[in-house]
Amino acid sequence: QVQVVESGGGLVQPGGSLRLSCAVSGDALDRYAIVWFRQAPGKEREGVSCIRGSDGITSYDDSVKGRFTISRDNAKNTVYLEMNGLKPEDTAVYYCASDFLSHRPMCVMRARWWGQGTQVTVSS
Repeated sequence: QVQVVESGGGLVQPGGSLRLSCAVSGDALDRYAIVWFRQAPGKEREGVSCIRGSDGITSYDDSVKGRFTISRDNAKNTVYLEMNGLKPEDTAVYYCASDFLSHRPMCVMRARWWGQGTQVTVSS
């Protein structure tokens, strides 16, 4: 069973940047897809971005395209979410999650194992 632990959340002003990290342990990253989800107060959890550990195929929700970048470092078994141009509506608890790779060459935003979450607050 794989475990994931997030880090890097915090308070940032609108227009600012943050980088979240997701450390994967218990197995090699290249067997899994890593997905970032977020949940804002009073809202449902939503998928933000996804990366396949095997080949680096990514996907993004339309709300973050062009602002967020997901990447991986297989040697460190770590996935990163670089968030630029942050907006107040990006405020949420961000969760790293993982699942086995899809048989299709695409990154599917689904999860089997979850981290505890890290708070991101965008406010002036």
